[in-house]
Amino acid sequence: MKKPYIDMTAAELTAEISELEAQYKKVQALGMSLDMSRGKPCQEQLDLSMGIMDVLDSSSDLTCEDGTDCRNYGQLNGIEEARELLGDMMENNPKDIIIYGNSSLNVMFDTISRVWTHGVMGNTPWCRLPEVKFLCPVPGYDRHFSITEYFGIKMIPVPMTKEGPDMDIVEKLVREDSAIKGIWCVPKYSNPQGISYSDETVRRFARLEPAAPDFRIFWDNAYGMHHLYDHHQDHLIEILAECKRAGNPDLVYKFASTSKITFPGSGIAAIATSPNNMEDFLTYLRHQTIGHDKVNQLRHVRFFKDIHGMVEHMRKHADILRPKFEAVEQILARDLEGCGIGSWTCPLGGYFILFDSMPGCAKDIVARAKKAGVTMTNAGATWPYNDDPADSNIRIAPTYPCLADLNNAMQVFTLCVRLSAAKKLLREKDQ
Repeated sequence: MKKPYIDMTAAELTAEISELEAQYKKVQALGMSLDMSRGKPCQEQLDLSMGIMDVLDSSSDLTCEDGTDCRNYGQLNGIEEARELLGDMMENNPKDIIIYGNSSLNVMFDTISRVWTHGVMGNTPWCRLPEVKFLCPVPGYDRHFSITEYFGIKMIPVPMTKEGPDMDIVEKLVREDSAIKGIWCVPKYSNPQGISYSDETVRRFARLEPAAPDFRIFWDNAYGMHHLYDHHQDHLIEILAECKRAGNPDLVYKFASTSKITFPGSGIAAIATSPNNMEDFLTYLRHQTIGHDKVNQLRHVRFFKDIHGMVEHMRKHADILRPKFEAVEQILARDLEGCGIGSWTCPLGGYFILFDSMPGCAKDIVARAKKAGVTMTNAGATWPYNDDPADSNIRIAPTYPCLADLNNAMQVFTLCVRLSAAKKLLREKDQ
């Protein structure tokens, strides 16, 4: 059992630092260059979808079941087969779904842009209001925060719990402040913790009583099918059905895509929402496009055939990712357990593990790792404005490196965690 760093004397910390610095110099001499900065699929995952390139060729019949020719204009909502497939994936009625292009992030940006200039269902456009605010569960997804920051929307951090955002705070804020127009949510295997919202949290979301009639929940269910285990999985209550039961059918925009199922640059994205919201979306889409890429929609349908094909496909993804997540957890436990200088999540799915260092150490750890050849997500990225007040959150992205590189990267990481913590504690003892 390791001795907690906090219990070490100044002499013991000095000796520990000397040993760690010697190890660190050896690591630097190796000249590694490993990238763990983003949650990207690895080559083996991408290879799983290469068959999607073969399901259509120049001799293929590109006609849908309803007679639509996918080569031509039309089908603003998306082809029926794709709406049915993504409806099963998202657990929603195909009639409540619009199929877009390749990126759900693009749909989220477009949605904010539309309501900024034209409002939500006849309400005042946000650009004409004196102030617009958004709730941001923290730690959270940096690209969500960058969208709201781009539009000058004031972001209000809301702490995450093991069951999701702190709903006491969410309920109070949206009830009392009509300037709060939305909240970002990654409800299943959240980015970066891997937390899934509890049933009670989802029900409380559905029963929110916002002061703003144009308040919307931006429900980014990016990891709905991204389990690591067959029989040990998180399950999420379906939010649109829950909102309808609660008498709040228009409260949610639910986003999803196949970006981490097939090819991130060439997937299909979708939104599921109420009929009223859908008509609001179609009003602007009729001016924006005559239809998205129906050939790609058909390609996905022909590749998966149905939701069962998609489930089997995601089992293959899990077989690739599971050893990587387990390797990260094992190395963290082996090198840091008992030291009292950090904690981490052990998610059942998704793309990330969240590490919490001692306060004031995250930026130093990430900088040290980079100097040793390991690039992590920037410290602070999981907070609005890149400002983590405790300087403790670090997002670990295990998916992209091969297992051997991941093992090397994590050993560098834990070395940097120990070195940063020991130096911090020694400084405090010297004061």
